[in-house]
Amino acid sequence: MNGLHSSRTAAIDVLRATDTTTAIQVLSIVGFAVLTALGAQVRIYVWEVPFTLQTLGVYGSGLYLGWRNGLMAQGLYLVMGLFLPVFAGDGYGPAYLFGAVSAGYLLGYPLAAVVVGILSRKWNSLGGSALSMIGGSLILFTLGVSWLHFAAGHATWFESIDKGWLRFIPVDLAKILLVSVVYSGTRRLR
Repeated sequence: MNGLHSSRTAAIDVLRATDTTTAIQVLSIVGFAVLTALGAQVRIYVWEVPFTLQTLGVYGSGLYLGWRNGLMAQGLYLVMGLFLPVFAGDGYGPAYLFGAVSAGYLLGYPLAAVVVGILSRKWNSLGGSALSMIGGSLILFTLGVSWLHFAAGHATWFESIDKGWLRFIPVDLAKILLVSVVYSGTRRLR
């Protein structure tokens, strides 16, 4: 497990430290909420759930900010969606957040950031951060597929798993690799 953890303290680790100034924490939380919102604007619809770049912000918030502030960043993103059109779909507000076929994914964002933040505390190397994000991805897709199954009225669970997870695996793994490389690179900065 030594290959999963880097004992070297990096300058970027200040973002997830508990003694970081309130101003830096607030700016980081808002920044990752906005990054997630911007990622939602890049979307490709092939079936009910679109391909987006939102998870770059979700996974990144857990890695960079840790579990608590990652949770707050993704919670802020959901609150923004109650008032502004920041989601990947055509709507916003409580009816959209709790009624869209993709709502399970949206509601899973804070929990996914928590899992990534917790796992990456010990696993902060390139491989470790990738494994941390895979853990968050499993939570995200479990919640998303479960909601999708009932909201879309799929005839079988396999249809929901296929349309809500299997088709996303290559793209999600590419995003995980990208965020891992960026995170590892920023941990090398002095």
